[in-house]
Amino acid sequence: MSSMADQIREVLPEDASVAAHLTASSPTIGKILEKSLEKKRISEEEALALLHTEGDDLKALIATADTIRKEDVGDEVTYVVNRNINFTNVCFVGCQFCAFKRQRWESDAYYHDDETLLTKIQEGIDRGATEICMQGGINAQMKPDTYKRLLTEIKTAFPDLHVHAFSPMEILYGARRAKQTFEEFLSELKAEGLGSIPGTAAEILDDEVREILSYKKVDTQQWIDIVTTAHRLGIPSTSTIMYGHVEKPHHIAAHLALLRHLQDETGGFTEFVPLRFIHDNTLLFQRGLVTPQQHGIADLRMYALSRVFLRGSIDNIQTSWVKLGHDLAAASLAAGVNDFGGTLMEESISREAGADAGEFTPVEEIERLVREAGRTARQRTTLYGEVPDTLVA
Repeated sequence: MSSMADQIREVLPEDASVAAHLTASSPTIGKILEKSLEKKRISEEEALALLHTEGDDLKALIATADTIRKEDVGDEVTYVVNRNINFTNVCFVGCQFCAFKRQRWESDAYYHDDETLLTKIQEGIDRGATEICMQGGINAQMKPDTYKRLLTEIKTAFPDLHVHAFSPMEILYGARRAKQTFEEFLSELKAEGLGSIPGTAAEILDDEVREILSYKKVDTQQWIDIVTTAHRLGIPSTSTIMYGHVEKPHHIAAHLALLRHLQDETGGFTEFVPLRFIHDNTLLFQRGLVTPQQHGIADLRMYALSRVFLRGSIDNIQTSWVKLGHDLAAASLAAGVNDFGGTLMEESISREAGADAGEFTPVEEIERLVREAGRTARQRTTLYGEVPDTLVA
């Protein structure tokens, strides 16, 4: 059996032109890809067809994604220097795909106090961070004003720092605890310095799938309402998908179509981040509900499809070195990816699930991986702006 590296080499674009790859593909797939190259939107049904590509069809998909990436955003690979903080692992939700959460009585349960939180942020700034990325468990012991108070503490101490924080699930919980509407709650968070929110808690935006993954979590309509409200208030967000668990290809196609529709309405998504499901320590795996997928081909197909399907909608496609590992993340740069994500410095959620790529990737390592992939790396801000020379890591 060939190794993952061998399989990846077999499907990555060769020196042949994209036209040559299209010629070698099947007529059906070639026609779909030509539409995207002509800047015509492909349909949800066509996305579903691309999710089944193999062999020459998959090569053509990846070559098309790489061509579109080059045309639309160029050859630079951006990254952000950030510090990730999971401020509490206490959570009552019980997602079957998560191995991070703890009950408050467990010996390794934690809730960072203000001093610890600010110390961690300062450590990040000392290493060049321009962003703090902060999420936590849904902790019933938190006071109703916790999210607002955390922002106040952070922005008082570090007024110039971009705070990228609080998933839609946290916003749902925070608004309920504060007895406020999403608009009221998010408006207060913005006033206290919230710069953007993670588009996490999305997983697959289909309630039948979500019932399996986590029946207590924010549902599809609530996720939509929270994210679109944030966008309307001038709070941008990322967008994500978690793939490789109990979902079927048509769920992925529908998820992408929904995100594209939302972007048409709000324009508030800064990037799209496909996130591979890490199975090792999760209840989904332990209960036999998922069959682990081999890394490699499925990931490159997902990234390439994202670039092709979201053309003209979401320009930035971000790889996840935490989920894929550094080598596969670097390989994804040839499948439509233009952003390498963040340095993180600390990442607990994927690690607890079984990810083994580490919690910190230094700028020097990101730039080396990008350079060896034949591209040029550039540090960016959270919102894809230029970093002032005085702050470049």
